[in-house]
Amino acid sequence: MSDSVRTIAILAAHPGKSEELIKLLQGMVYPSRSEAGNLRYDLWRDQNDPNRFLLDELYVDSRAVEAHRATSHFQNYLSQVNELADRSLMIVEPVNVS
Repeated sequence: MSDSVRTIAILAAHPGKSEELIKLLQGMVYPSRSEAGNLRYDLWRDQNDPNRFLLDELYVDSRAVEAHRATSHFQNYLSQVNELADRSLMIVEPVNVS
């Protein structure tokens, strides 16, 4: 079984905060994709609710997730995101993926 770890975050912007949230999320894409242990970092917007976003992240292993969380760009995100959105997070491991 693979050691890879996928992180899925769903963020719902607080009223009037959608543009600030997307700016914050967009600012995470390039630096996160540039991390050595990152395999994928994708930002999605809900077609039925433009105030909801999904971050789909894939890392080589749990150490890469820990390294991501220690970066300055993640710490900056963490310092702002709760003011902008409600969020839920899932950290999943592969069971049967292709």
